[in-house]
Amino acid sequence: MSTSAVARGFADPVHDSQKVFRRALDAMAHPGRIAQLGTHIEPPAPLFATSASLLLALADYETCVWLDDTLAEVPAIAEFVRFHTGTRLTRARREAEFAVIAEPEHMPPLTAFASGTPEYPDRSTTLIIQVETLANRGWQFTGPGIRECASFSAAPLPPDFPEQLAANRARFPLGVDLIFTTQTEIAALPRTCRIVEAA
Repeated sequence: MSTSAVARGFADPVHDSQKVFRRALDAMAHPGRIAQLGTHIEPPAPLFATSASLLLALADYETCVWLDDTLAEVPAIAEFVRFHTGTRLTRARREAEFAVIAEPEHMPPLTAFASGTPEYPDRSTTLIIQVETLANRGWQFTGPGIRECASFSAAPLPPDFPEQLAANRARFPLGVDLIFTTQTEIAALPRTCRIVEAA
């Protein structure tokens, strides 16, 4: 593989990675809060710049990444991810620390990914789900980092996604954590969130 054929990553790898990492942590600390990520990289389509930036900031040679079929069938995406992160790609969902989904309407159920163990609940998968829209309306959530109640929704997603979220919370401290991305925005729903209304 020629390095010239790989799309450029962060212009300032240390500073940019730290910035994205802090914004990812802030998103997890404030579930449902929609924020601009402010990234300027151009990964191969259909991988969003936001999703790619999260991988560059969070994944490394000690982690394993799963890409859905839409992303996995584009060789340039695998090359981009491996070159810029050193991570290992897997087709086994339960092996992955991170999973990136470009076709959310047809995504596997949340239970198909690693949910941790009672001894090590952190050994679970964080899902990066690419969607068309994020909105502060629709579903209602409570939980740590939420003052009283938060309204949040994302689309498109499977019709039974609210039920999947409820089942994910019921398994706490096990479960998966979710980061939603659009072309420019991110928002997170960690496993601590409890869905109280699926409007």
